Amino acid sequence: MRIELNATHDPARRSFVASANAADGDFPIQNLPFGVFDDAPSGEARARGGVALGDRIIDLAALVDAGALDGLAASTAQIASKASLADLFAADPAGVSQLRAALSDLYREGSDKQGLAEAALLPAASATMLMPARPPAFTDFCTSADHILRMARSGGRAPQPAWATLPVAYNGRASSVAVSGTQVKRPFGQVVPRGESAAVFAPEPMLDFEVEFGAWLRGPDNGLANRLGETVSLEEAEELLFGCCLVNDWSARGIQFYEMILGPHLGKSFLTTISPWIVTMEALAPFRVAARGRTGDEPALLPYFDSPFDRAHGGLNVELTAHLDTGFGPHRIVRTNVAELFWTLAQMVTHQASGGAPLENADLIATGTVSGAADEARACLVELTELGKTPITLPDGTTRVMLEDGDTLSIKGRALAEGFVPIGFGECSGTIHPAKAPA
Repeated sequence: MRIELNATHDPARRSFVASANAADGDFPIQNLPFGVFDDAPSGEARARGGVALGDRIIDLAALVDAGALDGLAASTAQIASKASLADLFAADPAGVSQLRAALSDLYREGSDKQGLAEAALLPAASATMLMPARPPAFTDFCTSADHILRMARSGGRAPQPAWATLPVAYNGRASSVAVSGTQVKRPFGQVVPRGESAAVFAPEPMLDFEVEFGAWLRGPDNGLANRLGETVSLEEAEELLFGCCLVNDWSARGIQFYEMILGPHLGKSFLTTISPWIVTMEALAPFRVAARGRTGDEPALLPYFDSPFDRAHGGLNVELTAHLDTGFGPHRIVRTNVAELFWTLAQMVTHQASGGAPLENADLIATGTVSGAADEARACLVELTELGKTPITLPDGTTRVMLEDGDTLSIKGRALAEGFVPIGFGECSGTIHPAKAPA
């Protein structure tokens, strides 16, 4: 189902929830992202699905119980109200679209069911956000040409040629993907101290962040997007994208640099943080832009990476920022944009399946470091500091080469398009805690 603009994207539509009309808010009525929350007192458990609207959460189970929805929208809301959104990913896309349309009508100004709709609202501040689903697999790509080439120049080496002909990736550790706010415990691992030649087992000395963008996949065929040995076309890949989130693939650079023979392993597997709200591809429809394309000195796309739709609409105009707080308040250190990536989300999905590996429902993919051409678009500390040669200085005089214990790193995203209401993704943040010695 090709996503088209509809009434839910109307920039003139406003909500009777005042906070949803704030100019700088993440969750206007045009967004309506899905997530899982718990608002029960300590010791109890009431995890269930909801939708963000301004500074409120729409309790979908309460809406269903009140009879505020009917037909396909009601049955889809029941699926979306579960303690995991995995079944929603596999649900009929038409039902997800009808649910968004019904919520948009229920919560707009002038709604004839405002009383029922208001009864299902709760303050977001009173809820704890949980993982929207448990991904069976997590793949982290490396799809920024600027990141790859800048890192190669800093290291004094030429990049491997594959970066320009395919979206490079590694299979990450799905069990350590966690929701925003999860403690970032500095890992132990084998590292080579500066000035030494032998490895020691010690706390990671070079803890870094990576500003990334993620997508949750659908598995409409009994939980699978494709069967073993089958591939996925670009057109099919587009249909498999359910929605997007923000990602911070925390990186233990000392561990990573020492272990890199087959690829990243423990340097990347200790934690990956995601934002809890999933912004649907339907909500992102106004913000689709042309894919980056290729210049004359770059290899042409191989046929399985090329389609008219992906060339014209494969990109997303989503501005990403990162703020670092060392104890004196947050300061922006990164501003970049998903539109600058060398590869599109659909190309990543297509390549993941191109060898015949099955993609599963609720699989999570990430773009890798979303670096752009500008200096402020260097989206990790090894880029910002040129592999540690040039520390960054914050307004309070604090300097950083890598993250220190107590630092908080927060990522925000904002989808932008002229004539449309901007939408956001919520926060993707974590605070660094000291390493805990292994038993």
